[in-house]
Amino acid sequence: MKALFLYLFSLTFSFCFSQQKEEFRQVKNYYNHHRNMLNTEFKKKFDTEPDSFKKANIKLDFMLFMKKMDSIENVAMIGALLKVRNLEDLQSLKSPKDISKNITEKSAVFEKSADYPGGFNTLRQEVSNLFYTGGVYTETKTVKTNVVFIVEKDGSISNVHAQGDNFTFNRQAEIALYSVSEKFSPAISKGDPVRYYLRLPLTLTIEE
Repeated sequence: MKALFLYLFSLTFSFCFSQQKEEFRQVKNYYNHHRNMLNTEFKKKFDTEPDSFKKANIKLDFMLFMKKMDSIENVAMIGALLKVRNLEDLQSLKSPKDISKNITEKSAVFEKSADYPGGFNTLRQEVSNLFYTGGVYTETKTVKTNVVFIVEKDGSISNVHAQGDNFTFNRQAEIALYSVSEKFSPAISKGDPVRYYLRLPLTLTIEE
C-alpha cells in the first residue's frame, strides 16, 4: 500500500506563462466516459448472473479492467504533460523575460498571498486524490520531491516542475498539480494581482 503525505508552504516571487490544464481535463473526461460505459456493462452482467461464484469473478474482472484503464490513462496524461511543457517553453521563447529582474521581485511586499479555494489543506487533499501511485517506481520505502509552480494573475497555474531524485515520482506530482480542479485566488501587491511562486513538498511512503 502506498500513502502520500503532503506539506505546503509558499515562497514569494513572480514569473509569467499561462496554465494549459485543459489538456489534462480532456484526457480525464475521455477516460471517465469509458469507465462509465464499462461500469454499466459489467453491472448488467453482474446483476443478471445468478451464480455467486461467477458474480465474484465478474467483480474481479471489473477491478482488473479498471486497473488497466488507470494505466492507459496515465500514458495519455504523460503525453499531455509533455505537450504542456512544450507549449510553455515555446511561449517563453516568443516572450523572453529578464529573469534576473523577476528574481529581484521576491522582496516585494504582498498584501495577500495566493491561496487555493478552501485553503491549502483542500489543495493537499485534492493532489493526494489525483496522484497516481501506480506510476511511481521505486526501490526505497520513501521518496520525496519539491514541486514548484507559478500562480498567475488570473489564478491559473503554470511552470510546474518537480525537483526530486525519483523521476517517476516527479512526473506524477506534476500531472497531479496540473490536474487540480479550481483556480487560486491570486496574490495581491499594491492593490493589483501579481504572479506568485509556490512550492509544494511531497513525500510518498510505501507501506508494506
